[in-house]
Amino acid sequence: MATSHPVPMPALAPNDVPFALVVTNPAIEDNPIVFVNSAFTQLTGYTFEQAVGRNCRFLQGPGTDPEDVATLRDAVMAGREVSLEILNYKADGAPFLNHVQITPLRDAHGAITSFVGIQRAVGAQAEATPSVELLETALSEVHHRVKNHLSMVVGLIRMQSRVANANSLENYATLARRIETLQLLYQEMTGTSGAWDKDPEVALGEYVARIASTVAYLDGRKAIRLDVEVEDIVAPIDTAAQLGLLASELVTNAYQHAFKSGRAGLVSVRLGRSPSGTIQLEVRDDGDGMPADLRWPDKGNLGGKIVRSLLTGLEAELAVTGGPDGTMLVVDVPGRPRHLACSASERGLAANSPPAA
Repeated sequence: MATSHPVPMPALAPNDVPFALVVTNPAIEDNPIVFVNSAFTQLTGYTFEQAVGRNCRFLQGPGTDPEDVATLRDAVMAGREVSLEILNYKADGAPFLNHVQITPLRDAHGAITSFVGIQRAVGAQAEATPSVELLETALSEVHHRVKNHLSMVVGLIRMQSRVANANSLENYATLARRIETLQLLYQEMTGTSGAWDKDPEVALGEYVARIASTVAYLDGRKAIRLDVEVEDIVAPIDTAAQLGLLASELVTNAYQHAFKSGRAGLVSVRLGRSPSGTIQLEVRDDGDGMPADLRWPDKGNLGGKIVRSLLTGLEAELAVTGGPDGTMLVVDVPGRPRHLACSASERGLAANSPPAA
C-alpha cells in the first residue's frame, strides 16, 4: 500500500544517530577530519565547523593516557584496525571515557584512502548505556556496516578532492549530506530497540521518504513543496545503501537546479514496483527544466558522475525526460541486483574515480 508523507518534517533531520562517526583523509597533511556527524557534536560539543580540518588529537587533554595515544598513533601509522577506551575532553573541558574503533579504508589497489572512526561514551558519562557485551556487539556490527558502506563514500571523497575549492566548508558540507544519508539507513536498521540483525533488510519506502524529507527540510524553502509516495518494499541493506545515496543525489539535484528563478514549485518522489518487477524510483519537478543539450548525468557535474557510478553499482537504468515544464527522472533497479556494497564500490564509484595522487 502506498504511503504519502507531508513535508517539511523537521523531526526527520538526522540528529539521533546512536553513534559518533568521524572520517579523516590521510592524503592531506596531518590526516585531518573531513566529516563528523551530528552525534559527534552531541558527544563532544564540537560543531562540524570546529572539527573539520583538524587532527583528532584535539579531543585529548591533560588526563589522557600517553600509552593510549601511542596505541592509536601506531595503529594509524601501520594502517591497521584498533579499538580501545581513551579519556577525551568535550568542548567545555569536561572529561569523558570514549570507546573508539578506527578502521582504514582502502582502494582497489590496497592504498589507504580514509580512516573511519566510531565513538561512543562509556561509563558514568554515557546516557542509558547498555551492558558492555551489548555495546561491543552493537559497535562491532555498526562498524562492519559502516566500513562496507563507506567504501562507496571513499569514491565520493576521491572525486570531490579533484574539484575546485575541494577543501572548502561548502564541499565538506556536501560530503556530509551524502554520508548522513547512510546514517538514516542505520537508524532504519536499529529501529527503536537498538538491536541489530546480522543480515538485515530495510523498509526501502520509509527510508527513501526520510531521505527526501530531510533534503527538503535542510533546503528550507517553504515555496518548494515535496510530495512523497512510497510502497511497502523490503530490500537488502546493501541495495538500500546505494539506492538511498542515489535518491539523495536526485532529490538534492532537483532542489538545487530546478528552481533557480526563485519561483514556487513541487518536487515529487515515488517509489514502487514496476510492471516488470523492478524497483522503480521516480523524482519529478515542475521547475525550470534541464537544457536540451545537457546529456545528464554523463555530461553533468560531480553530482552527475556520482549518479552514474551509483547506477553502475546497482545495475540500474535511468530515463531522463526534460522540458520547459520540468524534469522527470526514473530509475529501474533489478529486484535482486547482483552485488555487495564493497564490490559495487569497486565497479561503480571507484571505477569512476580519478587515480589516487
